[in-house]
Amino acid sequence: MTITDRDMRAMLEIANTEDRSGGSPLPGSVMAGLFELIGCDNVTFAQCDTERRVQIFDQEEGLIYSVTPEEEAELDRAFWRHYWNSRGCCYPDVTGDLTTVTTMADFYSDRELLASPMYNEFLKPVGYREMMLCLPSRPGRVLRVIFWRGSGNNFTERDRGLLTLLRPHLHRIYRAGRDRTDILTARQRELLGLVAAGHTNVQIARRLYISEPTVRKHLENIFARLDVSSRTAAVSKVFGIDR
Repeated sequence: MTITDRDMRAMLEIANTEDRSGGSPLPGSVMAGLFELIGCDNVTFAQCDTERRVQIFDQEEGLIYSVTPEEEAELDRAFWRHYWNSRGCCYPDVTGDLTTVTTMADFYSDRELLASPMYNEFLKPVGYREMMLCLPSRPGRVLRVIFWRGSGNNFTERDRGLLTLLRPHLHRIYRAGRDRTDILTARQRELLGLVAAGHTNVQIARRLYISEPTVRKHLENIFARLDVSSRTAAVSKVFGIDR
């Protein structure tokens, strides 16, 4: 693998970022830098709870595919329906290997992938050229950066090598964000303030004019951003209050 001066400058810019504005899991400048460095249609940074079969958050850069809520729900069902039978998707769960940068080509020939249920029911709208980098996360959760290409050439050893070098820096940047409480949006802080005041989910939903499932989803996102697993821990971390 040959690393050009341009590649090195781009990697250093990503690795040395101190931008924590915007409240996203990874700074926008990092996502944009990865998008440009690798050259793809879309970069997605996401965390999934593979035991509960839910996506905790996702952050995208590049082409974003527009789907209706009904289509999104069906895609989500298809993803989890085939997740554990898709070698490329469940590889980190099954092996515990979070350091190897993988591509779908590591597990399938093009012919095999195009015939698979995961491709036909989930991947087809976004394309089948995929490369995945995982970061350490708590048991039962997978934290990954996924690069997509709808068509064209597969990802190369150059791409894999650059991401392998960047992986520890991405983990450090992500962890630095988790250690700060100002990554919450104004709406999330407002909701967590109501939790700190002792309100139930039903009461919060009424106060904010949203549904109770939406409250639960907000709390899941808050827990993920703060890297905690309970209301008490979230309130304590943000407000210094034990509840």
